[in-house]
Amino acid sequence: MASSPVAITLTHATLDELAACLPDIRQAPTDHGVVAMVVRRPAEGARDVLGEGMFSEDDGLAGDTWRQRRSRRSADGSPHPDMQVTLMGTRAIRAITPDESRWPLAGDQLIVDLDLTYANLPPGTRLQVGQAILQVTDQPHTGCDKFIARFGVDAMKWVNSPEGRALNLRGIYAKVVAPGAVRPGDTVRKLAI
Repeated sequence: MASSPVAITLTHATLDELAACLPDIRQAPTDHGVVAMVVRRPAEGARDVLGEGMFSEDDGLAGDTWRQRRSRRSADGSPHPDMQVTLMGTRAIRAITPDESRWPLAGDQLIVDLDLTYANLPPGTRLQVGQAILQVTDQPHTGCDKFIARFGVDAMKWVNSPEGRALNLRGIYAKVVAPGAVRPGDTVRKLAI
């Protein structure tokens, strides 16, 4: 007897469930955090979770597709230099999906436990991340259709709500200003503007 395929249904967090996580998100460290995950995007839709990532001013994360990604925010459509690296907060992605194996689907190269709010990390702030130094840029990081498909409409509404934007729940963009290796467990330290 042949077996039939079994449909697997993912359930997504609701707005109420997500809102209940806000007190924990607001407790993220402000000056010294930790890298939870380093994720490379070697091809469209592909993810590599790394034990070590090498960051440089020219390429962002080595082996990542940032250099091949066209940007509507660049005058000529080239990769936007201020959208080289994305950071998302551990507490926000955990609220969206507690399954850590799904965290790379967000598409952020660094998942960090740090207060990513605009108030704490305004554009120009520098971060020591492992051996690398990143500078927060002014580019807004918002969800897209892929984010909805992976995490649900409520997650998109949550991260893009006025409160979600103030807390940068979807994360922030940065560029590399000094190269170096970054590993899970490394410290993320706020430097200066």
